[in-house]
Amino acid sequence: MIDELLPAAVSAVEAFGDTAGRSEFPAEEEAIARSTPGRRREFRTVRALARTALADLGVAPAPILPGTRGAPGWPSGVVGAMTHCAGYRAAAVAHVRQVTAIGLDAEPNLPLPNQGVWELVAGPGERASVAALSAHVPHVCWDRLVFSAKESTYKAWFPLTGRWLDFDEAEIELRPDGNFVSRLLVPGPVVDGVPLGEFRGRWMIRRNLLVTAITLVTAGA
Repeated sequence: MIDELLPAAVSAVEAFGDTAGRSEFPAEEEAIARSTPGRRREFRTVRALARTALADLGVAPAPILPGTRGAPGWPSGVVGAMTHCAGYRAAAVAHVRQVTAIGLDAEPNLPLPNQGVWELVAGPGERASVAALSAHVPHVCWDRLVFSAKESTYKAWFPLTGRWLDFDEAEIELRPDGNFVSRLLVPGPVVDGVPLGEFRGRWMIRRNLLVTAITLVTAGA
């Protein structure tokens, strides 16, 4: 289903459970040696999915190791993103000559745990917007969708900047038609000579999952 949110230049693969055994790359196994069994399973699965997606681009298998702040280290000339939540794993990759950045996140269609978390994630405008959306489309957990869109924003932002992005440094405008805008409230990266002020993304609800995706297409691609 994730491919419905992404352009043709992006190769994406998903799974609804863990299917991968031990990684063929010792460095990956070393990276998760102290992790819980569940964490090791999802780590292996999402990287196996990523290598399947990379093969679709003609990229040879290689270890995908977590780097600064856990961001995956992609092969040269490739951008990508990965996500995992209960019952879902996905990876999306593209050649940098076609796509500059990808953000991807999946969440269960459940409310955020408590009001304190929601107030940390969202500003007053976002909270008001979600209240209005919830009144009209109650089957979508819009608060969790804002969280997911901010996660996708961060995953697109970090490889371009190497900097952290707090929840209050981007404002999400969700649209019922399956689109969203993530407006940066801090100076954005300069991409192709132009300061970036926002990301545009898409979202879906399927199988009681909320999925968000951002694709920043390379200029001239």
